Amino acid sequence: MEARASLRYLRITPRKVRVVADLIRGKNVNAALSQLAYVEKRAAEPLAKLLRSAVANAERAAKDQALDVDRLTVKELMVDQGPSLRRYMPRAMGRAFKIQKKTSHISLTLSDEKPEKRASRATGGVRRTQHTTTRRS
Repeated sequence: MEARASLRYLRITPRKVRVVADLIRGKNVNAALSQLAYVEKRAAEPLAKLLRSAVANAERAAKDQALDVDRLTVKELMVDQGPSLRRYMPRAMGRAFKIQKKTSHISLTLSDEKPEKRASRATGGVRRTQHTTTRRS
């Protein structure tokens, strides 16, 4: 079973949110919430709130079925860029510099199924490249 939650127009840049999102991607919900409690980044609090919202959505969707919240894992966590607020800052000699205040759209999917393992490469994970040489006269 899957549950989704989304957060739109968060006034933190996507680059800063992705740093925190990478910490909890693929983790158990309880482990992710405890991890976010100790992260000293501003994006940790909205992500924890979003994670709790997705858990509540899962409980609401499975009201007739038995749902074990401890088995839920973060299946997918995407951080996309939203619209930018454009502001101008006065600078020297009457110039104006543009400042973009970026926003983020975050979408989260929880699942109680076990994640699939990726197939390993035939070469054993070693990437081989061919180099060509040129002669100078």
